[in-house]
Amino acid sequence: MPTLFITAPDGVEHRIDGADNDDLMHIARDAGLPLWGQCNGSLACGTCHVIVDLAWAERLPPPSEDELDLLDSLRTVTDESRLSCRIRITEALDGLRVTIAEPD
Repeated sequence: MPTLFITAPDGVEHRIDGADNDDLMHIARDAGLPLWGQCNGSLACGTCHVIVDLAWAERLPPPSEDELDLLDSLRTVTDESRLSCRIRITEALDGLRVTIAEPD
């Protein structure tokens, strides 16, 4: 089971055990972290925006054009921004570090 490190907007880091093949958004929400995910992963809102730690950014599969388009509409986007609903957790992501972005 991969271990994930998710920093909340208040700066507190949480160590979460993730299930293989689940997405990061659902794992974070199930753990009670403040990640909205209003559209429940349908790629329609951007409220599951996270900033991936620079050491991990290149290790994730590249974002789709649809994800990039939605990220471009957010005010707080960075080069390491991703939508957590699009990050599928696998053993290869054991130790992944992300920060939940401030809501737009």
